[in-house]
Amino acid sequence: MIKRTDFIYSAESEPHRTRTKKILKQFPQLRNLIGKNPLTMFAIIGLVGSMIALSWLVRDQSWWIIFGVAYFYGAFANHALFVMIHECTHQLLFKSHMANRWASMFANLPHIMPGAISFEKYHLKHHSFQGIHELDADLPNKWEAKLINNSFLGKTLWLLFFPLFQGTRVSRLKEIDFFDRWMLTNMFIQVVFTTAIWYFFGFHAVAFLFISFWFSIGLHPVGARWVQEHYLTFDSQQETYSYYGALNITAFNVGFHNEHHDFPSIPWNRLPQIKKTAPEYYDTLLYHTSWTKLFFRFLFEREISLFNRILRKERGKVALTDVSKPDMDLVKQPAEEELLERVG
Repeated sequence: MIKRTDFIYSAESEPHRTRTKKILKQFPQLRNLIGKNPLTMFAIIGLVGSMIALSWLVRDQSWWIIFGVAYFYGAFANHALFVMIHECTHQLLFKSHMANRWASMFANLPHIMPGAISFEKYHLKHHSFQGIHELDADLPNKWEAKLINNSFLGKTLWLLFFPLFQGTRVSRLKEIDFFDRWMLTNMFIQVVFTTAIWYFFGFHAVAFLFISFWFSIGLHPVGARWVQEHYLTFDSQQETYSYYGALNITAFNVGFHNEHHDFPSIPWNRLPQIKKTAPEYYDTLLYHTSWTKLFFRFLFEREISLFNRILRKERGKVALTDVSKPDMDLVKQPAEEELLERVG
């Protein structure tokens, strides 16, 4: 067994922009999948409504029922709402940036913690600067990786307190402004919502929502998604991994992660069509079929630690203000070139 004491460094650029270009050249029809899906808003309304209804139903129940409902339903619903926030972050519901932000903050309500706007700030940088330690919040801190090491106990605690560890990464990303009026708006809305739930339903209802949130990104099979996406859990230098399992139904296809990184302007309901259209680009990549299996592999296999991530120091020519739409840019460029040819 090789015990890692540092991350894996690469001199290569992140793989997605190059692959997007190759795929679009070979399968130009994929451009037709780029667009918005406003019907996603109905999924958000349904999920938020179900969590509020359940918080009312468990308001007078014992703690074991609250924890049980949170683990077996709340975690899945809250995880799905994270996916909805993710869709809003990529502007995949509405044409208006502001409308997507309001939808994102609405989806954030059952999470108790205000995370919609901060997720937008940091997630887009993850796409634009994958593997750049000072800009990619998806990467663990070096002290974090050393602290957790490769032990079962360390990784269990890491998953259990994953939201807290993520919060510590903000101070590392000094080039990204954390506070703005949208962030304050997100916080205010969450305080008002939580206060209302507490006042009308009681403490147990708030506790149910918070416990559901905690399970949805931590010590739960859906928490394995954070490991699935970019941790080197196979003996490979492959940087991004997809998940093709049954839970994609409840997670709105978020497992199609390579496809999403290659085409971030395509909404969740069309992601499977990317793989179906260009199988030679995705069937040759390693992938996961079970979050539950990965959950236990991560905990018990000492070969897997937080150091199993690829880092790079070269940013390339990507601007700090990049909004991560390489697929859209590649679609616009040929159209602009064709127009110039006609004018010329």
